[in-house]
Amino acid sequence: MPTSFAERLERAQQSTRGLVCVGLDPDPSRLPVDLAGAERPLFEFNRRIVDATCAVAASYKPQIAFYSALGAEEELRASIAYVRERAPQALVILDAKRGDIGNTAEAYAREAFDRYDADAVTVNPYMGEDSILPFLARPDRGAIVLCRTSNSGARDFQDLEVEGLPLYRRVAARAAAAWNARRNLMLVVGATYPREMADLRAAHPELPFLVPGIGAQGGDLAATLAAGLDAHGAGLLINSSRAIIYAGGGTAAAIGAAARELWSAIEHHRSASSARPSADPPGR
Repeated sequence: MPTSFAERLERAQQSTRGLVCVGLDPDPSRLPVDLAGAERPLFEFNRRIVDATCAVAASYKPQIAFYSALGAEEELRASIAYVRERAPQALVILDAKRGDIGNTAEAYAREAFDRYDADAVTVNPYMGEDSILPFLARPDRGAIVLCRTSNSGARDFQDLEVEGLPLYRRVAARAAAAWNARRNLMLVVGATYPREMADLRAAHPELPFLVPGIGAQGGDLAATLAAGLDAHGAGLLINSSRAIIYAGGGTAAAIGAAARELWSAIEHHRSASSARPSADPPGR
């Protein structure tokens, strides 16, 4: 029987003793100059990123738009296969924000899990339960529901009051109560809104969060950890993309240093909150 998604998530965090998620968002205009003539430049850049960060990354999150816009889906598949080879304990999250009627959602789930071999995929709950359940049908794969996102326009709809609570709280409550029977559901909760994250953690102490917004978007790491850590000092995957992968112009040394710096900063704050000594990043 396949290992459950919940077990895989726990194992991924234990393997690196951390909560770091590295975004694999290779913008062609920002690729390192030495990869300009490469036959598969996106894959070569991702391979560099994975090699430099695999000791500290509990997960990787490729954003599908950076590949499909260029017709480079095969480079995405190759990149995910390389993560499997180089960092077999790490989760792969396909950031695709899918959400459509049932039979279309089933096709999107096959795309994420069968075509790309992702462990989880981000999904949009706006169309309701039938657009989400196909992504949760496999116990070993997960869905990460957009809840309180990190972008500035999030408040346009997510803060609207619905029967006394903001809509994002209603989304979280429905997801936790009705969609998480297999414990393979997470919520997207942005680091740019720590007060809202604290409300969600209080209401849903056991749900794990994927946290965008640290780094280029300006989210505060200390506030995020204070708001979002669960009772076990975990419960978060903290994503950073641009601040890591383009560090130093995209050199391997700079990428590795940026990832270790984030790992160490998270560990420092976790240690302070639990009164345990801080540790050094793992080596690999």
